[in-house]
Amino acid sequence: MTACLIIHGFTGGPYEVEPLAYYIEKQTDWHVVTPNLPGHGLGEGRDLDLLDVSYKDWIHEAERAYLELKEDHDDIYLIGFSMGGMIAAYLAAKYTCKKLVLLSTSRRYISIPRISVDLMNFAQKAVRRKLKEDALYNHYRTKYGSVPIRAIREFLKCMKFTKPYLKEIHCPVFIAQGMQDGMVPYKTVHYLDKEIPVDAEIIYFHDSKHLICLGEDKDVVINAVYQFLLK
Repeated sequence: MTACLIIHGFTGGPYEVEPLAYYIEKQTDWHVVTPNLPGHGLGEGRDLDLLDVSYKDWIHEAERAYLELKEDHDDIYLIGFSMGGMIAAYLAAKYTCKKLVLLSTSRRYISIPRISVDLMNFAQKAVRRKLKEDALYNHYRTKYGSVPIRAIREFLKCMKFTKPYLKEIHCPVFIAQGMQDGMVPYKTVHYLDKEIPVDAEIIYFHDSKHLICLGEDKDVVINAVYQFLLK
């Protein structure tokens, strides 16, 4: 039997990868699991509670979900988005998996030039009184003030902890990255590819922002991931 574990990103929730999870469930008979990491929510930041959780809690929950799947499934595909990509990489290195998919993975983070462009776009839309219609603006606005400094430190610890495991990955790897990503610079892919010892399949999506499974070209992204898993 086959299972697919999909791990969401920092300050997000399963909703970030829901279209991908739904598509895989619809097209296959695989058991698809999208765990909710401790302190995270089910939608757009309204139920974040990150004050008293640590990066170890996030990794433990992902690990628990993996080991639970491993009890009943011979083949496991690991998919991680943003911070979830680094956690998925850790699991792939520690336990192995059939294939690993990294989506907008935060090996390096915060693209200052891209964020500057986003802020300029926000300003222009504000002048035209269309800012409230912008999905990206609303995504950032709902999270503003919801993320304590301690949680950001835990995120950085998570990146530091998982980074060495990239060198221990030996399964087939697919990396998808949006060129318009304001949180994870597209040049991050260079560092991932350099540290992972296998030849990864890499696709850049020109119009995709950070939420690569929720953007306008999400159907193209999802199909690319699905075709990789089927190979």
